Amino acid sequence: MDLMTLALPQEPADGIAGWAADLVDAMGGPGAGLAIALENLFPPLPSEVILPLTGFAAGQGVISLFSALFWTTLGSVVGAAVLYWIGMLFGRERMHALWTRLPLVKSSDLERTEEWFAEHGTKAVFFGRMVPIFRSLISVPAGLERMSMPVFLLLTTLGSLIWNSVLVLSGYWLGDQWDVVETYVGVISKGVLVLVVAALILYVVVRLRSRGSAQHRRTS
Repeated sequence: MDLMTLALPQEPADGIAGWAADLVDAMGGPGAGLAIALENLFPPLPSEVILPLTGFAAGQGVISLFSALFWTTLGSVVGAAVLYWIGMLFGRERMHALWTRLPLVKSSDLERTEEWFAEHGTKAVFFGRMVPIFRSLISVPAGLERMSMPVFLLLTTLGSLIWNSVLVLSGYWLGDQWDVVETYVGVISKGVLVLVVAALILYVVVRLRSRGSAQHRRTS
């Protein structure tokens, strides 16, 4: 059956949602997977729009619910794998060279981060797939630290399946009110961003104070 004859009756006409709806109408499940793969590579593309819209499409019979979950999860894994390879190709040596040129940081900071990731990396990758903003970025340090590829893919698949299922099923059950999901997840995303910015500001303040204290001791 031609997918275009099953076009979403209340589909958005423009913006990210319109673009995602066009992909699903034209390509079905693979279109949803492509949209999510691109969302992983370009985090400004919001999964909180694409995934509920895909669930809505499943509820309207444009694609099956299984197809929605399968292709969006596959897209998540493919996008994450690309970022993993980018991190691996960039490499630890380049990362250390870049790190030493940054102001207010020490090589020991990066070493502690690497030690933390070596100890907690599996949990970070799994749970990171369910945290807005970090769900894409967590793949890069996994590549930098050369986490076992099978382990990375397994954790990414499981974490992505949980995140995607929640949002896709929300859109499936909410019907033409699927966009309500974006509002709530958007609030969470903004909260995460605020916490990250606050942590960065705190880090800079602490680093400046410690540097000032060290200079004061040397001049005393």
